[in-house]
Amino acid sequence: MYLPKQFHNTDPVIAQRIMREHPLACIVSVGDDGFPVLSHIPMHWQAVSLWGEDAPEHGVLLGHCARANPHAQLLASQPHALVSFMGPQAYMSPGVYADKQRVPTWTYLAVQAKVQTRIIDPHTDRDRLLKCLIADHEPSYAQQWRELPESYTTGMLNGIVAFEMRIVEMHCAVKLNQHRPEAHAAMHAAYAAGPANAQALARWMEHIGLVPPAQPQG
Repeated sequence: MYLPKQFHNTDPVIAQRIMREHPLACIVSVGDDGFPVLSHIPMHWQAVSLWGEDAPEHGVLLGHCARANPHAQLLASQPHALVSFMGPQAYMSPGVYADKQRVPTWTYLAVQAKVQTRIIDPHTDRDRLLKCLIADHEPSYAQQWRELPESYTTGMLNGIVAFEMRIVEMHCAVKLNQHRPEAHAAMHAAYAAGPANAQALARWMEHIGLVPPAQPQG
């Protein structure tokens, strides 16, 4: 990841928030032909291993893919991989600057993690992993899953390859033009009036202290 020092964020809480709020990750491995293999997989971040082992510094990622996905076999044979999360992102016009000798740019938040993968084989552990994802996205579905026929749930579990990825190195980019404070107010106002992705960046500008938090209306 290209990471100029002004955008390199070392607060683990911010990286964790990005991974939790934007869980659809891009997993990248190197195929047997030397060409990258990529899969988009929803991931669950947590501080400790599924087995309750010693907590790695950056936590672990839980996920699964279809057994038919060639990436599943690749992760089993080559456990080292790269996982990338993209948070809010949007165009930024040079119109936010008083100085007209400026150019457009793109602002974004992202996390990149190097991981060590462990395939989860036991049926009960795959079920535990699925419950973590259910709790993230639709907790009420847990009851429906429990009430499904065992023949159906067993078939579903046998159709996936589940994995836990221990994060061994992590980098977080928060690119919100921190080095251009003269434009923060105008940039925030433009984003706050824009579409949902831009509004998310406006809230992040408040969160990291580039502008004062918005005051409640009424």
